Amino acid sequence: MYSSKMYKIFDIHTHTYPEAIAEKAVASLNVFYEFTSEGKGTYAELAENCKENGVAGMLLFSVATNPKQVQKVNDSIAALVQKSRDDGFETVGFMGIHQDYPDFAGEVERAAALGLRGVKLHPDIQGIDIDDNKLMALYEIIEGRMPLYMHMGDPRPKYRFSEPKKLARVLDRFPKLEVVAAHLGGYCAWDEAAVCLAGRPNVWYDTSSALWVLTPEKAGELIHKFGTDRVMFGTDYPVKNTAGEIDRFMKIDLTEKEREDIFYNNAKRFLKI
Repeated sequence: MYSSKMYKIFDIHTHTYPEAIAEKAVASLNVFYEFTSEGKGTYAELAENCKENGVAGMLLFSVATNPKQVQKVNDSIAALVQKSRDDGFETVGFMGIHQDYPDFAGEVERAAALGLRGVKLHPDIQGIDIDDNKLMALYEIIEGRMPLYMHMGDPRPKYRFSEPKKLARVLDRFPKLEVVAAHLGGYCAWDEAAVCLAGRPNVWYDTSSALWVLTPEKAGELIHKFGTDRVMFGTDYPVKNTAGEIDRFMKIDLTEKEREDIFYNNAKRFLKI
């Protein structure tokens, strides 16, 4: 068993919900994905996990499942980021947006004024293809200004919204758009991601919701394919708790420098901490 205490860690992929709705929100997540999340989905539990495992900071975001939620989601994230910083974490927040929200530019400006530093989309839950025309105006607004964090991949035939090839088409059209392709480029779409996305200088990746499916050998192969300077450690809390993801990551054959980069240094560069 390796000790994480020797490493500085940033969790680049976390979700939390207000205490009053966390149980219901996690239950809905479990139904959608047909699995059982390990966490309760509360900030309090996430913060405790982070403190126990030497995690210095986290990226917080949420998903707007309809346009009426957008402003409320972003206000909530901004407030939680401030609370987390007050708790001593190097925390950053990304805004949520919905494809039917009537004023992309206005909400990007408002969210930026709240201190939010990027945009999170979950095409499968939001029910829209990455390369849908509805999203082109959003990409144009944020290209060169703030990064886009994109859920990627799903093996089920009815959820093909976030295929790597669709992100590749967007990147061809918006070459200066900085994107994180979550879940090592695409949950259960890893080989396609390696073909479509590897080598693009404006694409980053995280390890979340991948290491519990992949063997350490396959995960290491993908990490080196994408570049150890482009991959960041993430738990996808509440899907997985911190300690287990650290243990899974430590089983991958990497150098100490590569581990340090993926655990913290790459996130520091990406987020400009």
